[in-house]
Amino acid sequence: MLVFAASDKGGTGRSVTSANLAYQRALLGDHVAYVDFDFGSPTAAAVFDVPGAIRGIQENGLHSYLEGETNEPAKIDVWRQTEHPVLRNRPNQAGRLVLFPGNISGGEFATDDDTLERCVDLLLRLNTEFDLIVVDLSAGRSYAMDMVLAATAHPRMRHVPFRWLVFHRWTRQHVIAAAGLVHKDHGILDCGAGHGHDREALRGHIRFVRAAVPDPESPLWSQVTPAQAAWMQACDEALRRLASDNRIGDSVVLGIVPLEPILQWREQLITEEDVLSKQIANKETLEALEEIARRLTDDACWGRP
Repeated sequence: MLVFAASDKGGTGRSVTSANLAYQRALLGDHVAYVDFDFGSPTAAAVFDVPGAIRGIQENGLHSYLEGETNEPAKIDVWRQTEHPVLRNRPNQAGRLVLFPGNISGGEFATDDDTLERCVDLLLRLNTEFDLIVVDLSAGRSYAMDMVLAATAHPRMRHVPFRWLVFHRWTRQHVIAAAGLVHKDHGILDCGAGHGHDREALRGHIRFVRAAVPDPESPLWSQVTPAQAAWMQACDEALRRLASDNRIGDSVVLGIVPLEPILQWREQLITEEDVLSKQIANKETLEALEEIARRLTDDACWGRP
């Protein structure tokens, strides 16, 4: 299954959350590929702690592959090449976790027929090799977004299952932006229909993930004044109404990741060791990531029997 990770803005937690979801699915035994189509700013390697590709790679990255400069894109076995002390001890039951990195300073580029065919070839090959393929897209209405919408509408891709996750923070600006990315002109539904997707079917493949959501009831906010607590509650209720009015309300949310202090300081994977041994991450954050990872392929969470 293909899962496309999108956001209208940078700084939504799209890449770090997507990397965590890929990691959690690999822990469950799935063979997982992480495809870095964030051409302007490839950062997945930093989250996976792969030092040789922190800002992308010089040659044979995905940008080079799509432009026809190489026949095979580079791939990185995260378990083997990471410097993360927990990941280097791969659990026996874990599946493969492979990163396909972008190029250093690759940048956005327009898609022509040859580029599209190479994209389709890549996604089809990955779909036969991996159980789950997470495709991290550039923020906004990007060439990357348009390319994968065209690819998944291609006749050769008609039997390949795919889903979309749209990430946003829990603020008024981010709610409006995320809704626009899906529902407004030149958004996912509009561009998808232009490439031949059925609009309603495509809508059914889209779910939202709210990242860095403050919980007014959390111990993190136990020291706020009564006036601050009441204000936070009022803001949360107003945002729920705004999300509902903009058609990204609770019914189409796959999951919510609570505000996590360590992610404010460092984009990283959240492991059991961070929660249980180091005690630097919150249990609620790990549980939220585990639950969203499970729901990715749970048809019941996507309105299907």
